[in-house]
Amino acid sequence: MSKTILNHPKGFRPGPYEYHEEIIIKIQNLTNTGLGVGRDQDNWVVFVPFCIPGEKVKARIFRNHKNHSEADLIEVLKSSEDRVTPKCKYYSECGGCQYQHIKYEEQLHWKKQQVVELLKHMTGTNSKVCEVVPSPIHYHYRSKITPHFNKPKNGKIGPIGFQQYGRRSLVDIDSCEIAKKDINTSLKKIRDDILEKASSYKKGSTILIRSDINDQIHTSSDSIAEEVVEDIKFHFTAGSFFQNNPFILNQFTKHVRNEAKSKKSKYLIDAYCGAGLFALTSASAFEEVTGIEISESSIFWAKKNLSNNSIDNVKFITGEIEKFFEQVSYKGNETSVIIDPPRKGCSENFLQQLFVFKPQKVVYVSCNPATQMRDLNLFIQNGYKLTRTQPFDLFPQTRHLECIMTLEQSHTI
Repeated sequence: MSKTILNHPKGFRPGPYEYHEEIIIKIQNLTNTGLGVGRDQDNWVVFVPFCIPGEKVKARIFRNHKNHSEADLIEVLKSSEDRVTPKCKYYSECGGCQYQHIKYEEQLHWKKQQVVELLKHMTGTNSKVCEVVPSPIHYHYRSKITPHFNKPKNGKIGPIGFQQYGRRSLVDIDSCEIAKKDINTSLKKIRDDILEKASSYKKGSTILIRSDINDQIHTSSDSIAEEVVEDIKFHFTAGSFFQNNPFILNQFTKHVRNEAKSKKSKYLIDAYCGAGLFALTSASAFEEVTGIEISESSIFWAKKNLSNNSIDNVKFITGEIEKFFEQVSYKGNETSVIIDPPRKGCSENFLQQLFVFKPQKVVYVSCNPATQMRDLNLFIQNGYKLTRTQPFDLFPQTRHLECIMTLEQSHTI
C-alpha cells in the first residue's frame, strides 16, 4: 500500500497516500468534531471536512496518521438531499463553523448521534438520548465574539478575524453570520479604527465585542453587561463567562431547574456558579440554595444579582476546589447539585469530595460531552445512575452543543 513520496512537506508521514493525492470516497459518518468519515477499498479511514454521510466526494490528502488520513474537500460528486448553501461567504475558509452546509434539522440529528456514540464508546451504555432542543434562532444568535489580529508588520495590520480552518493563519472577517447583527455593525467600525491606528499597535491583540439584552455593545472586558433570563436580571463583566446564545436560555435554565428539583431534595448547591445563572433561576424550587465559585469576581456579581432581584433564599460563597463543601451545612441525601465545569471537565479532587458528600441528585451541564462522559464513568463507579441525557443546541451551524445529564443515587431510583 505504501508509495514513494515525492515533493512532500517536511514531517509528512509516508503511506498509504502521497501528499496531495486526490481520491474519490464515500462518506459514511461524522465525527464529534464535525469531520466526514470515509473508508477506501482497503478499509483505510479518511477524514474530510464539510461533508454529509451518504455523499461521494473528491478529496485531496494532506496528512497521514498511523491509522487514518486527513484530506481537504475538493468536490462533491454526489450530493446529499440535506445539503444547503452556506450563508457565510467565509464558510469552509474560517474555522468557526462546521455545519452551515447541512440542513438545520439534520444538524440536530448528527449532534444527537454524536452523544449516543460517545455514551456507547466511552461508558459502554446504550442509555437513551433525548432529541436535541433546537435554538429558536439559527443565525445571528451569538452575543459575544473575539476576533484577533497579529503583530503589525512594517506598520501595517494584517487580517482581523478568526483562525483559518485547519491552519494557524487568520481569515480576514468583516462580518460573522452567527453573531448578532449589532455586533456585525460594530465590527466594521472597530476594524476601521484599528486599521487607521495601525502604527500605535506594537503587538497583536484579541478584540472583545459583546451585545447585551439592551443591544448595548461592550468592547472592554470590565464593562458591565446585562441579560434577562426567566425575568431575572443578570449583570456581569463583558469579558467574563456567560452563555452566548441568549435566545435559548429560558428553556435551558428551566430544564436544569426541573431536573434538579425532587421531593427528596430541599436544598440545592450550584457548583461553578459563576454570576449565579442556575442558582438564581432555580431558587423558586428549593428551600435554600448555595452557589459556590472559586472566582471572587464572579461571586461579587452573583451577590449583586441576588440583591438586585430581591431573592431571599440564596447565598453565594467563594470556595477553594480542595475544600469545596466545607462551608455547606446541608445533608447530601436532602440536596441536589448542579455542576457546570469548564471544557476540561471536573477535577478528580472535586468529584471525590462530591462523592463523599453523596448528593441525592446531580445535574451535570457540559459544553464538552467527551469530558462529561469521562466524568460519568466515575459517577457510575460511585453509585450513580444516569436517568436522562438532554442535549441543547446553543451553537447552531457549529459542531458544539451543551449536554445536560441527570444523575441519581442508584438506591433512590
